[in-house]
Amino acid sequence: MKIGITYDLKSTLPRSADMADDADEEFDSPHTIEAIARVLGQLGHAVVLLGDGREFLEKVLADRPDLVFNFAEGHGVSRSREARVPAVLDMLGIPYTGSDPFTMAVTLDKDCAKKLAALAGVAVPASFALEPGMPMESVPLSALKFPLVVKPAWEGSSKGIRSKCLVHAASELPGVMALLREGHPQTILLEEYIDGDELTVGLLGNGTPEILGIMRVVPNFATERFIYSLEIKRDYRRLVKYECPPLLPAETLKRASDAARTVFRTLGCRDVARIDFRVRDGVPHFLEVNPLPGLNPDDSDLVIMAGLVGWPYDRLVGAIVTAALKRLG
Repeated sequence: MKIGITYDLKSTLPRSADMADDADEEFDSPHTIEAIARVLGQLGHAVVLLGDGREFLEKVLADRPDLVFNFAEGHGVSRSREARVPAVLDMLGIPYTGSDPFTMAVTLDKDCAKKLAALAGVAVPASFALEPGMPMESVPLSALKFPLVVKPAWEGSSKGIRSKCLVHAASELPGVMALLREGHPQTILLEEYIDGDELTVGLLGNGTPEILGIMRVVPNFATERFIYSLEIKRDYRRLVKYECPPLLPAETLKRASDAARTVFRTLGCRDVARIDFRVRDGVPHFLEVNPLPGLNPDDSDLVIMAGLVGWPYDRLVGAIVTAALKRLG
């Protein structure tokens, strides 16, 4: 079978003065693309590298793969950027791994995803979405409880989520908001800080998806309030440790599994996803879902989780393809 791979590579060009330093944080190195291609080749497939944008459009029309391993995040700040490749593939009738355009769009918008999860009965933090152009006076501070986590609403890979985004008082908001709006011109989410454990749940399959693992992120340093910020992720080997399975009560882990499956089903995820929660008083509060979880063979959360449960990298990538093929019949 001929399998095409869509992806976005990290830029090797000098960063312009008006670019945020995390502008291409979601994108991948050639090392990751080569690792995925190697696994697919070892499984007996012919591999075609499709890229993204215009390159993808030209190559997918010329090569007509039997299946596309979709890994493209999309450039820019549009909340539908992750939906572009699946939309094109649907239009062309070419099957692909992962979720469809609707799910890609609705999960990238954290506020929209949380509202749908809440309707399905999953606990979510209280929040307010401040849209572009809305003044700070629009924020209903009396309805929000500090501290707050202030973050871009349409990003992944912790883009825009820095240690300074944990805001303890209203007087701190203008400065943090100004920095976020400069680097990430989009809706900003002001979200209640859930004081508790940080969990991420990996899921594979369809229907009733398999729980690959539940992983707790534990800081290696003393802190009153911990957030899994971009600074932490960039230096994770020194700053945190990962527990999989977490040293938490069995009932808490069951609640996290049940909540993850509910979110997966409610938002229409397919084949693979990684879903993040904060746990307070044994109750998982949904933060966001990543239907395109990173697959860097060295340091992506889903890959680390897979390793902790005894899955080699090849098995993880192969399981995503297998889930798609079973779904497609």
